[in-house]
Amino acid sequence: MKNNKGKTALITGASTGIGYEIAKLFARDGVNLVLVARRKELLERIKTELEQQYSIHVETIAMDLCKTGKASELYQMCKLKNLRLDFLVNNAGYGDYKKVADGKVETYENLLQLNILSLTELTMLFVKDMIVQGSGRILNLGSLAAFQSTPMMAVYAASKSYVMHFTEALYAELKGTGVTATVLSPGVTKTGFVDRAGMATSAFAQGSQLDAAKVAKAGYDGMLSGKLNIVPGLRNSLMAFGTSITPSRSLLLAISSYVMREKIKY
Repeated sequence: MKNNKGKTALITGASTGIGYEIAKLFARDGVNLVLVARRKELLERIKTELEQQYSIHVETIAMDLCKTGKASELYQMCKLKNLRLDFLVNNAGYGDYKKVADGKVETYENLLQLNILSLTELTMLFVKDMIVQGSGRILNLGSLAAFQSTPMMAVYAASKSYVMHFTEALYAELKGTGVTATVLSPGVTKTGFVDRAGMATSAFAQGSQLDAAKVAKAGYDGMLSGKLNIVPGLRNSLMAFGTSITPSRSLLLAISSYVMREKIKY
């Protein structure tokens, strides 16, 4: 990566999966890191690994962004440390695989706080600084689920639809500022997401899954290039495109219901 050595990137949800893989890509290119996740011990191990392997500086912040007010607290911590961000990666998020009627209010409150409110607040706070400095890159993690209503994951899919539309609008607003916004929308990926969401019985999750390192690389390269929408994998790209040309919303919902149905493994 040209001319970015010594700059700084903040990544939420950085301890595992796509966030961890993106952290490694930044580190490889000499970018200093601010890694945010819930598990302090795991973050410290990653800090040691990346600092020793790539000779960069890594700050770790153990924080649960599901809680109200934590996004603002994170921003203030960065200001107190005099950290000037060149890259913001809003990767943290989770889903919950069940019918809305069977869900828990607390689970959905935390999900929406993390997937929507914290992402929005962090973006709003850091993008102001990026505009002042005349440069910056923002990468928000969306999902293939954002392209259609998704039974059994209704709240998650709706939250990722928000992320996609929010990022697209932000991208347009940032024209001419030197700052860009990118949304990465992968399908099911080999991370801890499926287990945490409890969706191992989903027919969709039992199909082929994307490699987290490849998804991270697609998002990373797209962000650096200033692209808006990134959908990794040919199959997923075709599915995303198909939602835009399906003539009936009812038909699209029926297809989504079939794909997301519970399916017992044998």
